[in-house]
Amino acid sequence: MPIKLPLLTSVFALTAGTAALADMNFNRIASFPVFTNMAEGEDAARETSAEIVTVTADGNTLVYSDSPLGVIGRIDITDPANPQPLGNIALDGEPTAVSAMGDTVFVGINTSESFTSPSGHLAHYAVATGEMVADCDLGGQPDSTAVAPDGSFVVVAVENERDEDAGDGRVPQMPAGHVSIIPLDADGMMQCDQQVRADVTGLADVAPDDPEPEFVDVNAAGEIAVTLQENNHVVVLNASGEVLSHFSAGSVSLVGVDAQDDGALDFTDTLADVPREPDALQWIDEDHFVIANEGDMDGGSRGFTVFHKDGTEVYDSGPSFEHALVEIGHYPDSRSDAKGIEPEGMEFATFDGTPMIFLLSERGSIVGVYDMTDPANPVLAQLLPSGIAPEGAVAIPGRNLLAIANEADDAGPRSHVMLFDYAEGEARYPQLTSAGSDELIGWGAISGMVAGEGGTVYAVNDSFYGMQPSIFTIDTGATPARITDVTRITRDGRPAQLMDLEGITLDGEGNFYVASEGRLDRGILHAIYHVTAEGEIAATIPFPKEIMAVERRWAAEGITRVGTTLWVALQREFDDDPAGMVKVLAYDLETQEWGAVHYPLTSVDTGWVGLSEITAHGDWMYFVERDDQFSNSAIKAVTRVPMDQMVAAPLGETLPVVEKEVVRDLREDLAGFNGYIQDKVEGMAILSDGTTWIATDNDGVDDSSGETFFFSIGRM
Repeated sequence: MPIKLPLLTSVFALTAGTAALADMNFNRIASFPVFTNMAEGEDAARETSAEIVTVTADGNTLVYSDSPLGVIGRIDITDPANPQPLGNIALDGEPTAVSAMGDTVFVGINTSESFTSPSGHLAHYAVATGEMVADCDLGGQPDSTAVAPDGSFVVVAVENERDEDAGDGRVPQMPAGHVSIIPLDADGMMQCDQQVRADVTGLADVAPDDPEPEFVDVNAAGEIAVTLQENNHVVVLNASGEVLSHFSAGSVSLVGVDAQDDGALDFTDTLADVPREPDALQWIDEDHFVIANEGDMDGGSRGFTVFHKDGTEVYDSGPSFEHALVEIGHYPDSRSDAKGIEPEGMEFATFDGTPMIFLLSERGSIVGVYDMTDPANPVLAQLLPSGIAPEGAVAIPGRNLLAIANEADDAGPRSHVMLFDYAEGEARYPQLTSAGSDELIGWGAISGMVAGEGGTVYAVNDSFYGMQPSIFTIDTGATPARITDVTRITRDGRPAQLMDLEGITLDGEGNFYVASEGRLDRGILHAIYHVTAEGEIAATIPFPKEIMAVERRWAAEGITRVGTTLWVALQREFDDDPAGMVKVLAYDLETQEWGAVHYPLTSVDTGWVGLSEITAHGDWMYFVERDDQFSNSAIKAVTRVPMDQMVAAPLGETLPVVEKEVVRDLREDLAGFNGYIQDKVEGMAILSDGTTWIATDNDGVDDSSGETFFFSIGRM
């Protein structure tokens, strides 16, 4: 019988000024894979990407730009929990932005022959029919679009972007961009002959001849704010294109960041005077706007800043947004290139009377929801799991909905548009956090677990953090579950290296045995390590020569102890195994002898199947068996074998084949989180009362959404 999953509360305390958010939360209700918008007969394996997203006035149709396909896609969200494809509209170039008005959409289209010969136009389409009703030449390459709230004009940031491979990727690179302002008549039709091309050269200090306008937004007074990212500058214009104000976006000094790209999470660095280099911008009222500080070129500024339109700095987040992502396992150590979480996109809307910004971390794959009631004191209310590489967002407050477009399409799961509902109830993400610990604990890539005393679970990370093998102490009694401590594994008092930890078990005396999956081409040994409670490696138990003669890299994936025997689950077949049979190794701690049984893997049509975990409990040996697929998965399951069948034969002899029983189909649990089904279910811990905890491996946010699901499936 499926066990109902507990709802998990937000990890963030809310102030009295945000009481409404204490009862209302955003939770994901659906994910739409955008390849399904292709017509019958098209090659659905082609790259696709949901980038910028907008919504029609009735709130029922999403429209997103898809640069690789050269289309805009449409999604029917009349039933937001069950979005339906409405097909693509083919374009004559690369869509860079979309902005809806009524039941139409303006599309910025890049038709540039080269960086030095940019061109593009703004097309106006009827969403329902796909008919183009108007088209205006822009005199360059568009990057961002926005419609004035009163519908009087549409504005385009014409960037004429730089070639990142030319001149060390620095500006200036001509020709210069501009801001196009196109009036709309009473019927919402573009008046192309009245287009204003506002000149924003000569304003910035960095490269005044090459402003490269990046992002535009319009306030209720019809004032246009535009970021000049590479120039680290912001300009405010009126509808006639006149400059009302302009100022440098300034810099920020950051304390407690990881400025090293080294396979370890160490937030002890300080960066001084990092240019903010803003990307997205959103007005939050007629006087204030927020910039997302991507820090694209010079260091990674990591946060967001609130400005008055006259250039007065009202608030800066510093590294606080990044620290919040660190605590929930979403710090992208490999992808960051030491530049951090890359806040890039942003949306603003008022829900239930509360003004909010939605800040997108492209590298961290998270959306931060901030209460902006007081522009000088934003409050982080929630962190939403966005899918991989969120690029655009649109809020639909009239329907209490938020849509996020995720551009990555080459990381296993396809590009998605994800939908969130704002409703009464507790937040269901994150499910694991280190918030509240005495130090900032970075974590990720949870790969093996074991139950300790009471509700304590111990977990290890895998080789993604090859410079920092660790044991995490988790309190499952908290909601969400909390990492309360971390023990770094050492060898002779120095940080251990060349380990790929995939399993952990207790030795019965307060210490641990951990299993390392070997990778001989990288110098990683197939072995069991005896580790003290303080993290020091006390002994190494290498795999025997009989195993090393037939080894493959997909080896140890879990370890458990039964009396004086350590059982190690290998992930997949070795050279001497029959097809579909994988060894479960046994090591007798007293005799130091090795043996094994064979476990029969489930046969699948696509991908591979292997074991990911092993846990002894009562009269049964429990396993996690999974394939490597995502939403088309054939198996993610907890299985069990009677303990009396776990009788190992010596290596080299015919191994007994155990009989397994599936006791939990985890695909149903994973689908219940309303994203795509995660591929890597890798951790399982069974408490003394039988309560079973499951964890997914987020790959350190590398080619992954970064989501870690840590949940109970009830008692075994």
